Amino acid sequence: MIEHIMEEPDFWDSSEKSQGYVKELKNLKDVVDKYNSLKREYEDISTLIEMGYEENDPSLIPEIEETLNKFVQDLDEMRLNTLLSGKYDKYNAILTLHAGAGGTESCDWASMLCRMYQKWADKKGYATEILDFLDGEEAGLKSVTLQINGLNAYGHLKSEKGVHRLVRISPFNAAGKRQTSFVSCDVMPDIEEDTGIEIDEEDLRVDTFRSSGAGGQHVNKTSSAIRITHIPTGIVVQCQNERSQFQNKDKAMQMLKAKLYLLKQQENQEKESDIRGEIKEIGWGSQIRSYVMQPYTLVKDHRTKIEVGNAASVLDGNLDPFINEYLKWLSINK
Repeated sequence: MIEHIMEEPDFWDSSEKSQGYVKELKNLKDVVDKYNSLKREYEDISTLIEMGYEENDPSLIPEIEETLNKFVQDLDEMRLNTLLSGKYDKYNAILTLHAGAGGTESCDWASMLCRMYQKWADKKGYATEILDFLDGEEAGLKSVTLQINGLNAYGHLKSEKGVHRLVRISPFNAAGKRQTSFVSCDVMPDIEEDTGIEIDEEDLRVDTFRSSGAGGQHVNKTSSAIRITHIPTGIVVQCQNERSQFQNKDKAMQMLKAKLYLLKQQENQEKESDIRGEIKEIGWGSQIRSYVMQPYTLVKDHRTKIEVGNAASVLDGNLDPFINEYLKWLSINK
């Protein structure tokens, strides 16, 4: 039945509510497919073990071990997904990085983190899109906003909210000294449905500017990028990835409404105070995770205390040990 509905979207009208139903059905179908795949893996392992006993064939042991390891990994991933029961966990995520203390070094660190999250998303089969960015004066990025689309994207990435600290020998330091840099990461769910948030146009300051990156002659020659400031709260959102100024404004307004909705939830419900996370100064003493490149390599999460010695692997997108441990930690500390 699910497959039939998914193949025949004409059963639904084009309203946002109906589109939401189709999306929910697809998410449920993905869960069922993962369960069925896990069930087949279990049956394959059982068959291989039976064959090994019947034929007394030691050569099957490596294949059994490989299949078993994959099964355990997939089972652990599905088990962890059961912890993603928050109101917003299933949504796409909007992730924003801001370079902090450290100048050019921090801008370079922001671009490294952007690459890390893009690599992680690619490994998970998620789609990424850059909504907005601002280049550093010499290198890297002063800020960048990524939209990461996929089931439970926000549920996984909420672990990344906070300040990330890098310690390395700076390529921008002629003396070859170690330098510490900071970048803040803010993550919010991409709430598509109507949140009921009403915004007074008089409370907004809307600025237009030219997109700062590659995108063709149209994007570079017209002021299609949008920056919206919500004056009462000081919240600022930007979007420049669309060709049309109207499209950029619509996306920016969607982001603003989502941020205001989360802010309202935080104010009204203390139990949901972890939705956006505490915003801290981008500097010493506020980091959630440290990435040390010299004199040794180590990535340590200061909340869960998990450590990974292969820092290069983490920067290549292997974030699951930190994300998974955070979900376990969160379930215990709620």
